Amino acid sequence: MSEGRIPLTIPLKPWFQDHCFGGKSVLPAVETMHLLAAKAIEIHPEVDIRVMENVRFAKFLEIPADAATLPGFVECETAGDGRIRIKLLSRMQCKAMSRIKEHGEIFFPPVIPANPVNTDIHQPANLDPAPPTGSVAEIKAEYLYRRLVPFGPSYQTLQETLFLFKGGAWGKLKAPELPIDPIQEIIGSPFPLDGALHAACVLGQQAVDFVPFPVGFDRRVVIRPTQPGYCYLTKVTQLARTDDELIFDLAIFDNDGQLYETITGLRMRDVGGAMKK
Repeated sequence: MSEGRIPLTIPLKPWFQDHCFGGKSVLPAVETMHLLAAKAIEIHPEVDIRVMENVRFAKFLEIPADAATLPGFVECETAGDGRIRIKLLSRMQCKAMSRIKEHGEIFFPPVIPANPVNTDIHQPANLDPAPPTGSVAEIKAEYLYRRLVPFGPSYQTLQETLFLFKGGAWGKLKAPELPIDPIQEIIGSPFPLDGALHAACVLGQQAVDFVPFPVGFDRRVVIRPTQPGYCYLTKVTQLARTDDELIFDLAIFDNDGQLYETITGLRMRDVGGAMKK
C-alpha cells in the first residue's frame, strides 16, 4: 500500500464511553497507539510496532454516544532516518468549510533482523519492581476513580491502593478479560498502560493544581505483551516539573518482577483548553 493520506474507519467499542474528559467520551491515547500501530504495519510490514518513538497526542477525538464508527485518516511517510512517521487525523466541519484536525503521531523504527527489542537504550533508571519504602500517601482505587481520575468502570484498571512516594508512585493493575486482536497480541492489552498513566496523573496532581493528561513521550518499548485477565504492577517516577508540564518514566511488571513495557520521557500537561480546539 502506498504512503500518503489514507481514509480510516475507526471502530468504536462500547467501553470507550467510560473514557471521559470534560463530560465527553474521548478516544484513549492507548487506542490511538493501537490504531496507528495497526495501520503502520499494514502499510510497512518491516516496522517494529513494539517500539514507539517521539509520540505526540495533539487533540482529543470525541466519541458521540450513539456512534458505532468514526471516520478518520492516517497520514504516513518515511522519515529521513528510515523510521515511519504516521498520524491520526479527522475532518471537522466549521460552518462553510472543513479543516483537518490532528490527534496523534508516532515514529516506528524498522525491525532489526535477528535482534530483539533493545531494552538497554533509553530505559528508565529505576526498574526495580518492588514498591519503594516510606510512602507519603496511600489512595484507595475507589476514591481515585471517583474523585481524581473520574473514568467509568471499564477503565478503572488500578486496583486496591495506589502508593505515593517522594517523586514516585507504585500500584497494582488488572487487565479486563476482553478479547484482543492480532495487533494487541504484539503490543499487549491497552488497559495496563492506561492504568499506569492514571498513576502518573494522580502523582502529578500532588504537585500541581490541574489534572495532567499525557501529551506525548519519547519512547515506549513493549518487551512482553500484557494479557487480558492478568494482574500487573506499575512503577512511576517523576523526573521534572515546570509551570505547565510534568515529565515521568514508567514501567509495567508482572507479579514475578518480569518487565513487560516501559515509557520514557512521558509528558503530561493541563489539556483543558488546547487539546479540545
